[in-house]
Amino acid sequence: MYISDRITIDGNLCNGGPTIRGMGITVRTILEFVFAGDSHEDILSQYPDLEAEDIEACLQFALASADRQHTIKQIAA
Repeated sequence: MYISDRITIDGNLCNGGPTIRGMGITVRTILEFVFAGDSHEDILSQYPDLEAEDIEACLQFALASADRQHTIKQIAA
């Protein structure tokens, strides 16, 4: 499923988590780099297949996710 032209969800890739253009690089991975203080240039140098727009799409995805309603379910005791 394409969430945007850059964010995809495929149950067979990365345990169904959101990835960037189906490449197997997760949105979470990129967000972790951003929140750790890495510059966009640093991230792009570590992942040469990424484009600056991919990083922006991850940030937009995170922002949109914060607006969603979440339900917490206990799965184990």
